[in-house]
Amino acid sequence: MNSLGRLTVRAVDVVNRRGKALGVRLVRWTGKRPYAIHPKHLVDHPWHDWYLPYLSASDRVLDVGCANGAHLSRAATRCRAIVGFDYDLAQLPIAARTIREQGLGNARIFAWDITGAFPFPSGSFDAALFLDVIEHLVPRLDVLREIHRVLTEDGRLLVSGPNRETRWRRTLREAGLFAYSDPDHKVEYTREEFLAELAAAGFEPDGPVMPVVLDTPWAGAIDAVGGLSLGLYDRLSRWKREAAVRRPEESTGFRVVARKRRA
Repeated sequence: MNSLGRLTVRAVDVVNRRGKALGVRLVRWTGKRPYAIHPKHLVDHPWHDWYLPYLSASDRVLDVGCANGAHLSRAATRCRAIVGFDYDLAQLPIAARTIREQGLGNARIFAWDITGAFPFPSGSFDAALFLDVIEHLVPRLDVLREIHRVLTEDGRLLVSGPNRETRWRRTLREAGLFAYSDPDHKVEYTREEFLAELAAAGFEPDGPVMPVVLDTPWAGAIDAVGGLSLGLYDRLSRWKREAAVRRPEESTGFRVVARKRRA
């Protein structure tokens, strides 16, 4: 890649990365919510809440790294009880507020270091949500093994992680730029690496690896649009989703329903 190409990639990358943060702030500045939150949580996209069909009314669910409670509040409408925990003290009050406003009597949250031992007996939960969290953690296997411990023998792990082998990620590396999709990510995966890490903790997929949305260099601009117009954001997001279904190797990440590996 020549100098002009690297400069072009660098400029697009700056727009992409700043756009996401701008979209989150614009949600608050434009009055869509009284707090900053990603616009993806404000539109009805069934692929965003992909885990809901894998929950049942009798389930006891654990949300590991629940953050602002966006997934927890949705899952609470499908299960008997859900507990979420996180060490992000800035995000937990938002989750608590959502629980109160929506009257979710079956939902509880608390502050806890999710990289340590979980304060639950073995076999306490029927399902665990571990969504867009694993890539932010060190260590990871210890957390996955704790999830394995607190799940019942037939329990489900609903987990997602980022894909580092899309065309855009490779282009960034070729330009000598930081190629992870988030500066806080400690790891990003190939499909094989993601499944291998789950296997190392005693899990195996129960069904296919599912895509998320297209990893496009214009994702940040689309996020910024979402802070201004949820209608336009909805249309652009549907385009990204359809593209990822057609080309799953270009998906931003992987989604897996996993169960404990049978001996």
